Formats: sequence, C-alpha cells, structure tokens
Amino acid sequence: MSRTAVVGNEYVTVMIGPQMFGIAIDLVNDIFKPERLTPVPLSHPDIAGVLNLRGRIVTMIDCRRRLGIAGNHEVRDYMAVGVERDGDHYGLLFDGAGEVLRFTQDLIEPPPVNLDPHWKRVSKGVFRMESSLLVVLDISILLDFGRKAAA
Repeated sequence: MSRTAVVGNEYVTVMIGPQMFGIAIDLVNDIFKPERLTPVPLSHPDIAGVLNLRGRIVTMIDCRRRLGIAGNHEVRDYMAVGVERDGDHYGLLFDGAGEVLRFTQDLIEPPPVNLDPHWKRVSKGVFRMESSLLVVLDISILLDFGRKAAA
C-alpha cells in the first residue's frame, strides 16, 4: 500500500501596513522594486501607472487603493508582485513582500463575517496565524476591473 503525502500550497506573503495577504506562488512571475512609473491619463483610479520590465509593458496596480485601505496613495518605496492574466502583465504594489508560507488547502477558512467588504470580495479565504489572519487573495477577481465598477 503506497502512501501519498499531503502537499501544501505555497503562498507569497505581502504586506499593506500590518495586514498580511497571501498570493498563490504558482501565479507569481516575479517580485521586484518598481521604478519610473508612467502615469496613464484617464485610467482607473487603482492603476498607479505602467512601466517597462525587461521589454514587457506592465500595468501597475495600487493594491492599497484597490483593497480600500486608507493612507498615503502616493507611489513610494513599494514592492511589486508580477502576475499575468489573459496575456497581460500586471505588477501588484504592496508595502512589502515577505516569506513563502506553506499550508494545506483544508486550513483555509471562509472569510469571517466581519472582514472588510473590499477584502472579502477579492478573498479566497483566510489562514489563521498565531497572532493575525492571512487573507488569501483571488488574483482573477482582484484584476477584474469591470466587476468592481458593477458592484
């Protein structure tokens, strides 16, 4: 009889202020420090600009604004997580990027009823840590600008 080990899912942790979010590592193309953002006139308010990253045009998303987190929305010393959706390249701007955590899917709980509505809408669930919650982001919903406008 063969046994198969339960393999955990890996998540890149990112921070906005003290709040930790998780992005499935298989969706992450790169983590980089963005430089020279070019503003895009008349774009969605959550778009911080675009940049050229190794020959690719990358749309930079201000996740602080996207997640409805108050504070300074000026682009400052951000870290970016590069992802791709439908052939387009995006950089998700966060205050910082942390370590990679591994936990099994069964440890992800539904978002609690008191979770911020902005976060709940883009969350796949939460992982309870010793002293905080890690909100697991659903990148396809986070990047769905039409859906936010309709909400």
